[in-house]
Amino acid sequence: MSDGVARMAKTIQIFLPSGDPQGIRVAEITTRIVQAIEVPRKLLPDFIAMPESDQVAVYFLFGQGEDGASQKLYIGQTGDLRKRLAKHNKEKDFWQRAVVLISRTNSLTQTHALFLEWLCIQQAKAIGRYQAENGNDGSKPHTPAPLEADCHEIFDTGRTLLATLGYPVFKSLSSSEGQPSKDTELFYCNRAGTKAVGEYTEEGFVVLKGSVGRGTVSKAHLQRAYAKHREALMQEDKVALEDGVLVFKEDVLFGTPSGAAAVIVGSAANGWREWKNDKGVTLDELKRGNGSATTDE
Repeated sequence: MSDGVARMAKTIQIFLPSGDPQGIRVAEITTRIVQAIEVPRKLLPDFIAMPESDQVAVYFLFGQGEDGASQKLYIGQTGDLRKRLAKHNKEKDFWQRAVVLISRTNSLTQTHALFLEWLCIQQAKAIGRYQAENGNDGSKPHTPAPLEADCHEIFDTGRTLLATLGYPVFKSLSSSEGQPSKDTELFYCNRAGTKAVGEYTEEGFVVLKGSVGRGTVSKAHLQRAYAKHREALMQEDKVALEDGVLVFKEDVLFGTPSGAAAVIVGSAANGWREWKNDKGVTLDELKRGNGSATTDE
């Protein structure tokens, strides 16, 4: 399933039961029956006391890796949400917040939940924003066609609500999704020894799968942030050294164009000047209107 679907304006309501923006948050598209409820782990007892916790649900557990940078995700489904979340609270250490998808009309069945769990795991792993904590991908459950159609509609609503709450689990990093269209604005970094392609997005700068960077970083720069970032990406198997060069095995999001360029070239770099379109115009000129690039951060 592609994220490149036609977008329509939506009204999303977020309710704060306690009045605290950092507490439990209940999000819904006002014309649909699906709710996404975000629950900080500390407030799990408060959620369990709410009537919404007594439903069939699909749920997402979010946390950070030991490096403090990578993001982890576990996806599950249950007919006994209170018992299941209490069990995860005792047995799983990594997560800090849970997001629960339920039906406001209590119409989600176990058949819906099983199919949605499978679909969400497949899509989350395909997008690759989070390290999957699920042990396996599972197999597609047998689901009658009418219920499967319901599930795809629920999924579409759920991914919008998750992204609104700050969890873009199902949003592709790049609008090109591996196959750039004529409308995709791409930028290139072709300093000696590199051949990288990227896209400037709302979230930062995405280096696309298949890009090639320098294989080494000089000893004098091994303690720099970009060198450590390279190592972290290799540990996550997002990039790899192949035949002496650094190869991107998947799309990778960077906070700034310069962070992306530095990882690729293996040294400090001004990404606003390094990244150029197919006509040789710099990202700085196109997006910041500067005749000559300035320093970035």
